[in-house]
Amino acid sequence: MATRKVTVSLDDGVLAFAEQAAKAHGVSLSAWLSKAARREVVRTGFRVSDPAGSRQAAEQAALRDEAELVAALEDLRAQG
Repeated sequence: MATRKVTVSLDDGVLAFAEQAAKAHGVSLSAWLSKAARREVVRTGFRVSDPAGSRQAAEQAALRDEAELVAALEDLRAQG
């Protein structure tokens, strides 16, 4: 998947939580933010015209991300 470098402003609290979450998942902050944005797009039902089918691929990736998140939460709960 192609990527672009962008500048994003986050408040200090959100940035701290995102950095901690990324570290806990063993991914870069950029990768974690990308997954979070993808999940939110799917969760809110955002739709665009996309003849190339990349929207479907993004939705499938978001569903995989969500399943990964559920599994991670279950692991945390099991650890107490």
